[in-house]
Amino acid sequence: MRVPRRTSARLRPRSVRAKIVSLLMLPIVSLMALWGFAAVTTASSIGDTERAKDVNAELLTPVGDFVTVLQAERTAAMRYAAAPEAFAKARKATDKAATALLNGINASSSDAALLDASLPGRIEQLEADAGRLAKPRAEATAKKTGAPSAAYTAYSAIIEHAFAVTGALTGDQGTDAASEARVVLELARAREALAREQALLGAADARGTLSQGQYGLFMGAVATQRELLEPAVADLKAAHRAPYAEVLEGEGYARVRAVENRVRDAGAGAAAVTATSLAGWDTAVAGVLTKLTEAETAAGTGAAAQADPFGWNTLGASGVAVVLGLVGVLLSLLVSVLVGRGLIVELLDLRNDALEVAGRRLPQAMRKLHAGQGVDIDAEAPMRRLVGDELAQVGTALTAVQRAALKAASERAELLSGISGVYVSLARRSQVLLHRQLDLLEGMERRQQDQAELQDLFRVDYLATRMRRHSESLLILSGIAPGRGWRDPIPLADVLRAAVAEVENTQRVQIWAVPRVSLVGGSVADVIHLLAELVENATAFSPPSTKVQLRAARMREGLLVEVEDSGFGMNEDALADANRKIQSEKVDLLDAKQIGLFVVNRLRERQGLRVEVRASPSGGVTAAVLVPENLLRDDMPVGEGAVQGRGLAPATALIPQQRIDEAGA
Repeated sequence: MRVPRRTSARLRPRSVRAKIVSLLMLPIVSLMALWGFAAVTTASSIGDTERAKDVNAELLTPVGDFVTVLQAERTAAMRYAAAPEAFAKARKATDKAATALLNGINASSSDAALLDASLPGRIEQLEADAGRLAKPRAEATAKKTGAPSAAYTAYSAIIEHAFAVTGALTGDQGTDAASEARVVLELARAREALAREQALLGAADARGTLSQGQYGLFMGAVATQRELLEPAVADLKAAHRAPYAEVLEGEGYARVRAVENRVRDAGAGAAAVTATSLAGWDTAVAGVLTKLTEAETAAGTGAAAQADPFGWNTLGASGVAVVLGLVGVLLSLLVSVLVGRGLIVELLDLRNDALEVAGRRLPQAMRKLHAGQGVDIDAEAPMRRLVGDELAQVGTALTAVQRAALKAASERAELLSGISGVYVSLARRSQVLLHRQLDLLEGMERRQQDQAELQDLFRVDYLATRMRRHSESLLILSGIAPGRGWRDPIPLADVLRAAVAEVENTQRVQIWAVPRVSLVGGSVADVIHLLAELVENATAFSPPSTKVQLRAARMREGLLVEVEDSGFGMNEDALADANRKIQSEKVDLLDAKQIGLFVVNRLRERQGLRVEVRASPSGGVTAAVLVPENLLRDDMPVGEGAVQGRGLAPATALIPQQRIDEAGA
């Protein structure tokens, strides 16, 4: 029946809390209380049963069969001298079981490491033993003293390795149909102890005497068998206890115990293996071993193989809980669809509006403000009325946040624009005054004859040149190109000397031989300024007694200029941070300690240069500048400058005649 629209709207909760509680209450109660517990428990039971069946069919059954025939071969090997035909027959049976074991291991779909961390190594050991049966067989057929004992030891070691594999698998073998795996393993060891008794008495019977060592091994096997068999049978399930009880109460087991007692009383020697002592032993022990093997199979591997993963014993009450949980899940889904449909639509609309603001409208408005364009805040983010439920109020709050961000960005852009205008104005005025000062100094230097006074004028000239560079830095950071420039190419030597002339400690800078190449006039001012910043940084952060090396070399990609100091260097983080600031597209002018790097950043970007700071072999820092080929000229102009030793001419003497006076700029 279709629910009327007005009724649906009236029943729908209005607050976010009520909607979320209505949407999640039933799924949490039903899904977590019924479906989660029942489904996980049931799936775990089914998985355990399936895995137990796989492990039983692929590993446990072949291992058990291999142990049984190997025990028979061990007994036949101990009697090899008296009955070689029986040993040959036992070998064939063992080879067949070994082949089945190897095939089962190779075909196993279970991850041995997940079942038990030590299981892969134990399986590899058993595989190796199955492939090396020739050694114990050779010991059994060898005609030398002690050969039977060596064969007995070798066979017993292989059987112990098989029990090690079985022991590692017992933790993953348990099902409701099978008895406790550890109990079955104890019964298997009890059967192995009885099989050892059979082998030891068989060897003694063939030789006509029971040696002292064989007597000790025999009595140890008897003790192990009696200590394990009866107590383990008491721990079995009632359904699996009956076959064992039949064996323990049967005539065959009574004869076995009687022979054991007679051998114990007779002690080592020929008296222990007389016809009277061993009367009825072979038949009785063979029958008991056969019945124990059948009972062990029924209690362990046989019951596990017959277990039904989807039977009532596996599923039980958890299956009912799964069905009830499924009903609860369906009810939860129905309620979630009816109540949550409207909520989902509202949330999607709110999300889309928020993404539109954050991903397109707000960044676009910010870009306009950064570009110096105005933004109409009311048009970009019209204010909403505070009506409706909580979701509508969230939308109104988002709009208010957008308006606040636009307003703050607009005010900041206006402030930065005003500050930038002030910087540009002050910088241009300073440039006019500095150029007038430099012209006056140049005239005074030409007229001055006194060398001491001339040196003082040179120092003032250096200071004025540095002040002019700092004034140009303000223009560069403000995005304005300085007025100083050249029309014609300038020799590289003059460019390097001019850069050095704009720092304070010019005498500490050593310029090495430079290539005969010129820079195009449009890039000279920026290259001089960039190199001056790097040279000044090198002189400032290196000991006063050291030299700053300035080298240039022609490369395939262009011209490489290196500024190397012998200071204390920079760690990897500091170098990475400096290179990031030099190469970053965004400049943070609020970082007053790195103004020089930001100036280098702007100049590098404007001229297409490549600048990198790295550690130098001397322990200091090397700043490498790669000037591209398009800024170079190989034809040297007439009257090129040259570097003479370590001395430098005054700064004004390095400024070419083609300098453009930016006083009117």
